[in-house]
Amino acid sequence: MLLSQSETDKKAVNKSSETAIDTAEKTGNADISVILQEHGVQSAKTMKPQATSTARELKQTVSDIKHEVHYQLEHTRQTRRRVQGIAKRLNKMHTEGLNNAINSTTVVAVLIATVAFAAIFTVPGQYEDDPKEIPPGFSLGEAKIASKVPFLIFFVFDAIALFISLAVVVVQTSVVVIESKAKKQMMAVINKLMWLACVLVSVAFLALSFVVVGEKQKWLAIGVTIIGTTIMATTLGTMCYWVIRHRIEASNLRSIRRSSMGSKSKSLSLSIMSDSEILNNDFKKMYAI
Repeated sequence: MLLSQSETDKKAVNKSSETAIDTAEKTGNADISVILQEHGVQSAKTMKPQATSTARELKQTVSDIKHEVHYQLEHTRQTRRRVQGIAKRLNKMHTEGLNNAINSTTVVAVLIATVAFAAIFTVPGQYEDDPKEIPPGFSLGEAKIASKVPFLIFFVFDAIALFISLAVVVVQTSVVVIESKAKKQMMAVINKLMWLACVLVSVAFLALSFVVVGEKQKWLAIGVTIIGTTIMATTLGTMCYWVIRHRIEASNLRSIRRSSMGSKSKSLSLSIMSDSEILNNDFKKMYAI
């Protein structure tokens, strides 16, 4: 008999999704149905729930994965949109900060130029202005302390500070910079010039202080020189440290950007995370240029 053969498929179904036992019961062949049951032939009803359950589970799994992917994509888009909004606001704040720094530098440059210009005409001891009482070796209008070394130091350093400040004023009032990067580069150069002008004015003041206090009170000028040198050295040293630190961080940030742009296997979530880290590193509350 065919049912005793191992090659016989006892689970075969026809186009109506019926097994052999279903067809026998449908046609009223009870004896054949009994024989089929004895040989382990199952009806389609007993086999279908398992297949249907497996298909339903597979469909549910696919649906869950689809919803999860959709949620991740939507979350990624929202996060990127928020990051872009934060970047725009930070860019605006960054631009305003640069503009404020430029305006402040212009005011300081004008102030230093004014002080340096006025200082040369208000030296201690005044000038030889009486044609009838000009001492030997002096000329009319010459400063009475012109022959002293501290005055020569004062004159040279004060003049250099004056012309540096005037050069900064000319550049600030003549050059229009639109791009943020170019504006930062210009500010970096101008700031260094202003540092130099401040140092020169300080040296000029300290040199002239030795003339003002006289030989008997020379220790006062020495004390002021030590205090002023300490303050200026500490300030400029701190500024140099901040500048170097900012440049190192900017260089590391550029390296991260290049590596992230060159990598093709990063996920969207990692990309969003790197963007957030870049924002935190690139836009700080305070830095020196």
